[in-house]
Amino acid sequence: MSPATGKYVPLLPEKRQGEKRASVHGAVFNVSTSIVGAGIMSIPATLKVLGVIPALVLIMIIAWLVDISVEFLLRYTQSGESTTYAGVMREVFGRVGSVSVQICVIITNLGCLIIYLIIIGDVLSGNFHDGSMHLGVLQEWFGIHWWNSRAFALLFVVILVMLPLVLIRRVESLRFSSAVSVLLAVIFVGICSVMAIHALIEGKTKTPRLLPHLDNKTSFLNLFTAVPVIVTAFTFHFNVHPISSELAKPSDMISAVKISLLLCAGIYFTTGIFGYLLFGESIVADILVNFDLSSDTAIGALLNDTVRLSYAFHLMLAFPLLNFSLRANIDELLFPKKPLLEKDSIRFVSLTLVLLVFAYLAAIAIPNIWYFFQFMGSTSAVCLAFIFPGAIVLRDVHSISTTRDKIAAAVMIILAVTTSTIALSTNIYILVRNK
Repeated sequence: MSPATGKYVPLLPEKRQGEKRASVHGAVFNVSTSIVGAGIMSIPATLKVLGVIPALVLIMIIAWLVDISVEFLLRYTQSGESTTYAGVMREVFGRVGSVSVQICVIITNLGCLIIYLIIIGDVLSGNFHDGSMHLGVLQEWFGIHWWNSRAFALLFVVILVMLPLVLIRRVESLRFSSAVSVLLAVIFVGICSVMAIHALIEGKTKTPRLLPHLDNKTSFLNLFTAVPVIVTAFTFHFNVHPISSELAKPSDMISAVKISLLLCAGIYFTTGIFGYLLFGESIVADILVNFDLSSDTAIGALLNDTVRLSYAFHLMLAFPLLNFSLRANIDELLFPKKPLLEKDSIRFVSLTLVLLVFAYLAAIAIPNIWYFFQFMGSTSAVCLAFIFPGAIVLRDVHSISTTRDKIAAAVMIILAVTTSTIALSTNIYILVRNK
């Protein structure tokens, strides 16, 4: 049996006899942290594109489809011999299937990690948008200096915060940092809600559009560009197997996923609507940048900084979960015959350092997250979330798919391919037209 597809695979820690199993609430924290990453920052911008009602409907539909696709993955994992996403695809489609998953996970996770660092850099050291400078927290507090520039601020974060966390070798050990990460996300949403309600009482809120504003064919096609952003925001399939493998029974993972999706959908829509109320049409792709606006009171300024820092710390704690799957898939792709990654310290540390350095350098070079989300949501993320799980069900190598399953899988694939193709084509057209 191949090491890459059998019971003992580089992606998962080896199960030891009598080892304590992970808890459901720990899985909820890890799943929720995997979902609520950088995607939440662009949700308000999707409301600006779609309008409130279509955005709410789209969030609910995508969350529902994600729940179905994860259930497909878990069912076929239990019916086969593999314990990884790539292994399941290998059983169904051979080497091409496993490599396709690994490449998509690498693109999606590495892209998300770069986005995390970009957003943290925006919070700490500011960003340029439409010719204007948005100051970061460190620059507001201490003025503009070389040591609080994006390059140096991110370097300190990477060395002091990221590095110790990404060197952890067991995903269950991240449950405490994930719990704090989810708490910080809730604090972020709570403060945004309070600020929006206060602005609403004082009559300072912006009026949100319930429906999209359409004036020509191009603006209609622009609606599809918001779909990949939400798809990316709900894509966590790369962590389904690492998290579920440490639970006592498969049904625990199904429960954890349902709870997490409900929690995250609520967080997404709440952030979107209150962010839209606060900033209206001035929302940028990374809403944290909007919170650099000066406030009339010291409390207002404190809230602005608290909002930005709480989510920056959330991303710092969410970083190792995505890095876990990224590192494991790269190792499985490049070294399928090698021993377990967790048992090879040289390979483990080397791969960890290379990925961390690459993500850091890319975050310094790339200034905007919106096109990143659109590209990933139209390609690798949509494959991981919908196309691959649907294809597994339609191929049905274990003869366990019902007619209802196959209809759902076919509809899922058709919707994913159609919306992604339109979104990708529209983005290319807009980029070419604007040059």
